[in-house]
Amino acid sequence: MATRKNARTRRTHPPARAGLTHVAPGGALRMVDVSTKARTARRAVAAGFIAIGPEARRLLRRGTAAKGNVLEAARLAGIMAAKRTSELIPLCHPLPLSHVGIDFVPRRLGYEIRATARTTAETGVEMEALAAVAVAALTIYDMLKAVDRGMVIGEIRLLEKRGGRSGTFRRG
Repeated sequence: MATRKNARTRRTHPPARAGLTHVAPGGALRMVDVSTKARTARRAVAAGFIAIGPEARRLLRRGTAAKGNVLEAARLAGIMAAKRTSELIPLCHPLPLSHVGIDFVPRRLGYEIRATARTTAETGVEMEALAAVAVAALTIYDMLKAVDRGMVIGEIRLLEKRGGRSGTFRRG
């Protein structure tokens, strides 16, 4: 299957090897053996967006949502999700996270959610950053759904990853 490089994406590392690392010859799924890889400092930043209707947005920004401090609950949920990513994603390695940070940036129609995850390990921390964004967005939805069931979660993507053999990736 041919792939098209996103014009907004700038790669500063070589493309991934042909084939899927989690698929053995013959098609069986497997956990990648990282025992021979060097432990290196790794960092990933992911982002997503939740579009929120005007009434729910007002409650959120005033801090008057019935269920309490929505953004702090979402921050905690995102951090907890990053810590448990290997329990959520099949074949994902458990990682000793040294940091997970989540920021919420108000936008005209909702909030941008950004998560940064760091570790020193044999494998990357991208899935932890992505899981943090997804669960933070779901928590916002859960806490505001009584007011706005039309919220839309989307655009979850990796913005940057550093460390490891493949080097740096930065979305342009």
